[in-house]
Amino acid sequence: MTFSILLVLGLLAAVILVFSFEWLSVDLATLLLLAALVLTKTLTVEEAFSGFSNEIIIILASIFVLSGALMKGGVLDALGEVIHRFAGGSKARILLCVMPLTNFISSFMNNTTTTAVLMPAVLGLCKRSKVSPSKVLIPLAYASMLGGTCTLIGTSTNVAASAYIRSAGMRPFSMFEFLPVGITVGIAGLVYMLTIGHRLLPETVAGNVAQSDAIREFLSEVEITPGSPLAGQALRDSRLSAMGLQVRAILRGERRVEPESGTRLAEGDLLLVQASREALLEVKDTAGLQIRQDLHEEGKLVAALRIVEALLMPQSALVGRTIRELDFRRRFGVSVIAIYRRGHTLATRIGGLPLRAGDVLLLQGSPESFRFLADNADLFVLEEIEHQPARRRKGFLVVGIFLVAVIASSLSWVPLPIAFLLAALGVVGTRLVTMEEAYNLIDWRLLILIAGMTSFGLAMQKTGAAVWIADLIVHWAAPFGTGFILAAFAVLTILLTQPMSNAAAALVVLPVAVATAHRLGLDPRAFAILITLSASLSFITPFEPSCLIVYGPGKYRFRDFMVCGLPLTVLVLAILLVMVPMLWPLQ
Repeated sequence: MTFSILLVLGLLAAVILVFSFEWLSVDLATLLLLAALVLTKTLTVEEAFSGFSNEIIIILASIFVLSGALMKGGVLDALGEVIHRFAGGSKARILLCVMPLTNFISSFMNNTTTTAVLMPAVLGLCKRSKVSPSKVLIPLAYASMLGGTCTLIGTSTNVAASAYIRSAGMRPFSMFEFLPVGITVGIAGLVYMLTIGHRLLPETVAGNVAQSDAIREFLSEVEITPGSPLAGQALRDSRLSAMGLQVRAILRGERRVEPESGTRLAEGDLLLVQASREALLEVKDTAGLQIRQDLHEEGKLVAALRIVEALLMPQSALVGRTIRELDFRRRFGVSVIAIYRRGHTLATRIGGLPLRAGDVLLLQGSPESFRFLADNADLFVLEEIEHQPARRRKGFLVVGIFLVAVIASSLSWVPLPIAFLLAALGVVGTRLVTMEEAYNLIDWRLLILIAGMTSFGLAMQKTGAAVWIADLIVHWAAPFGTGFILAAFAVLTILLTQPMSNAAAALVVLPVAVATAHRLGLDPRAFAILITLSASLSFITPFEPSCLIVYGPGKYRFRDFMVCGLPLTVLVLAILLVMVPMLWPLQ
């Protein structure tokens, strides 16, 4: 083993740890990795940043803009209305409608966006049909991930892997190359959820979805106003507990007072309370109590304001920042009056609480503010926001533009990056999104991650690290046969996707797998396709963004994903191990 190989493997181990424990944001970690490769003379500057000149950047950026335009145009909401109209009545009927539709949509759109947009319609359907949401939301998330295995643009991982194999001298993936496998695993996933999977999921609130929604408890700040009848009362004698308010702490000036039963309340006390949405709404009508943010509405008629829940999206630029740091009310035109974090009891000022992906914010603002917020990629409003008819018409025009791009690129009339670039520019031309909004819709951190890890793959090839690992694998695993080696690579990819992003996991494993195939004298394309598709099988933990979105609303526990997702992972992996060598022969 040479020093350069040891250095690259050390950097690989370091970046996996950083990604897994989220010590740094993925974009910062990736840029530091590239800097280290240049400073150690492993790569030249041109090689280190060659990933950013790859066509994949244009393709993914264009897809982000197109997906955002479809979301803003209300097209996916129209599909949600279809679910409302035709599904319902039974759990099986809901799954039969929701899962295939989700498969189809996520074949062409980001699975996170698909899950987030369809979830409100599915929750409404569960409420109408008296079916527990926990029986349907995990199948919704899983269907969105399985749908990504159908087309090249189904996930960013597919596009990233296609760019890598092209740089390795292979023909890039075609638009519908994965389709036979994608359809098969989609059907298998549906049958599994209908027969076995739904039995493994919890019944959070049997037949009472409304009650399930009410159980969610937010952290909020409630102030004892001057002249309040609660001033001077002991905490045990107040009506706070009867109102459903659990006092976690009392802030009195600069002091923090523990909420003992005998603690007496005083005017100006700021109570950190945990309460349901309904209890907080009751506070607004109670004399002597005031939700902190209501004091900052600057004379607005509070009765005319709406209160809405919004989910912090996994790729949101708001993650890790505080409400105070963001100047939230000025930036978005709405106030955060409470925060809900699944599985955590919070007792700190909400203004200084770093936000996490999956947090649910209880927001207060005018109807106009929420219509503006509906277009924001960082937050997803969990309640229906009225779409203007003109926008809906433009949304269907975007669908037409999207389909033209898919057809033109599939038939090789126009190169894939040019087809989607023109489609994105066409969307801007409809004025459904502005250029500024288009830039905001692009997940720049993901683009940096993919470009950087593509260059890291080049470092593994250049130093011989990929070949060195391949030789080890061939030496130890060859006696067990090719099938064992394929299965080992697939399992490794699946395990890495749990703490890392799917694209990063695939780009880490691909160089080694391609080198191993060459060492064995086999066609590396089959290895590349198996690893690419295996990277979509993030079913066993809630770390996948689609799973994180349904984690709170479904009131799931961590083990629910393990119990339901592990058998599905084994089933889909078995299908891949059979179908991939059949459709892409190893010899």
